Amino acid sequence: MLTKKKIIFICTGNACRSQIAHGLLENMARDKFEVFSAGSHPSRVHPMSIKIMEEIGIDISHHRSDFIDDYLKTGIEIVITVCDNANEICPIFPGDVERLHWSIDDPFKGWSFDEGQIQSFRDTREEIKQRIINFLQNR
Repeated sequence: MLTKKKIIFICTGNACRSQIAHGLLENMARDKFEVFSAGSHPSRVHPMSIKIMEEIGIDISHHRSDFIDDYLKTGIEIVITVCDNANEICPIFPGDVERLHWSIDDPFKGWSFDEGQIQSFRDTREEIKQRIINFLQNR
């Protein structure tokens, strides 16, 4: 049996981009990867992130917003930062860790569930999905 690589997506609040990426990769390649997400200043999963993932049949409503440090000693093999701030302050994970950075615009404009913001969340989801497709093509 092939061992799954441990991968983590990191952003500041672990509310939108990293949660969307977590849900997408888990759905697209759970046979290859054990997927996690975390933030430098974790908050909670944004309700709009949950909604736009439900639109494509992926349930992330059970996800938690975790602190990066909780994963430093868990054998993470691939770290992908999805925001510039997280890329600058991301701690060094021990071991031979592959580190990637995807600069993705933040759809977060506050905690309100404003349907007027949904398109920016969808755009973010589609950008992340394309980056994951590209990432998987090289694996």
